[in-house]
Amino acid sequence: MIPRFVSDAAPADVVAALAAEGCAIVERLVGDDVVDAVTDEMAPWLDATPTGGDDFSGRNTRRCGALLARSPSSTAMIAHPLVLAVADAFLWPRKTSFQLHLTQLIAIGPGSPAQTLHRDQWCFDFFPFPDDVEVELSCIWAMQDFTEANGATRVIPGSQYEPASATREVHRSVPAEMPKGSVVLYSGRTIHGGGANTSDGVRVGLNVDYVLGWLRQEENQYLSCPPEVAARLPEPVRRLAGYAMGAYALGYVDDVRNPGALFAAGDTSAVSASSFGGASGIVPGARR
Repeated sequence: MIPRFVSDAAPADVVAALAAEGCAIVERLVGDDVVDAVTDEMAPWLDATPTGGDDFSGRNTRRCGALLARSPSSTAMIAHPLVLAVADAFLWPRKTSFQLHLTQLIAIGPGSPAQTLHRDQWCFDFFPFPDDVEVELSCIWAMQDFTEANGATRVIPGSQYEPASATREVHRSVPAEMPKGSVVLYSGRTIHGGGANTSDGVRVGLNVDYVLGWLRQEENQYLSCPPEVAARLPEPVRRLAGYAMGAYALGYVDDVRNPGALFAAGDTSAVSASSFGGASGIVPGARR
């Protein structure tokens, strides 16, 4: 069984469920108005997105990203306070920061088979992270009611530390059935996959993942959400996207400036303090 919580759940309780079972569902965390706004804003982009080119991506599945740039309403989900609080507490406690890993609408078409079960953190070249280092928190938001018939995400509760061979134990997976506006959260090491869509409609979910600040982002946020677009985002969301220092000496710009300096007072040429504490500014006549 996947542990379930109501929308006002304490983050610590959700974190405890993730630690024990590797997954948790928070029901109706956002209202239909938020989901509908994101759906409307993303509709032209999703319609223009081709289906996957292989079985894993889904030959009748469309995957459409760059939500920070394309859907202003999506920040209510991407930067939801409960989700961010859970991510902060769940990911490796010795981290300096965590960041947005990817944003992706996943539209599974009717007749699609189930996706091969896998672990999300295998994206890092299958690196065997130590068991006590949680590097990724994954989320799938229900943009409509998720049912087993329409392809609800399937997870194997408690599979975080099982051998890779457990991905073949499909019979142990359970569907994350949940109402519209709910979210299923799971560890990057939890075995899961998209479900088979045996219905006659398209099942749409929003995948939002978070990773430690010193790991490469799966979706290149600096191209998906370039500076001129990021400048319009709320400052905390911009930092979450990666326009911030990941640690003491990770992610600075040119003369060891914090990336946040580029957005000071809305002027990308603003003079600012160095991220190392020394004075830093624009060199007269220099081209940047």
